[in-house]
Amino acid sequence: MKKFFPLLMLAFVSLFIFSCDNNDNDVPYQDNDTYPIMRDATGTFSSGGNNPFTLIMDINIQNSDVVLVYRKVGNYWQSVPKTYYLDDVQNLPAGRELDYNFQFSTSEVRISTAANFNQSTQMTSGETNQYLVNQTFRVVLVPASPAKGTAPAVDYNDYNAVVKYYNLDESKVMTTKFN
Repeated sequence: MKKFFPLLMLAFVSLFIFSCDNNDNDVPYQDNDTYPIMRDATGTFSSGGNNPFTLIMDINIQNSDVVLVYRKVGNYWQSVPKTYYLDDVQNLPAGRELDYNFQFSTSEVRISTAANFNQSTQMTSGETNQYLVNQTFRVVLVPASPAKGTAPAVDYNDYNAVVKYYNLDESKVMTTKFN
């Protein structure tokens, strides 16, 4: 019996060693109902209409998906939200801040500007042209999470990293105008 007991214990422990294999965590998450999509839209922020200083784009996504928004600045894409600290200019308030932000639902993306000053009257014409007129945004729709309980494997603030991670083809970007 003394010789049989260690052999029995070894067989019992080996059962748990093989049943606790965790190799299933090495498989990347596959989201089969969401395909990364990019759309460019251009518009001008104004004080008129029902949604002042807001641009609206229609989309169609699942509740579990994520919207990323980037603003075109020169030849680069800059992540939104973003705050700009405008230069102090004579006859205009000091410490002016202009914020780009966005909200989204399953049917639309709203990109807006907000400021600690009156955007209609307290910007120079150069600032208005730079920050409000003919602004181009790239909206990227991606799956919400690469796997349950894990952090995303990509920095969403880095446009180039997002394009590479989701294997997006920039030559197939649809272009539209904001509503």
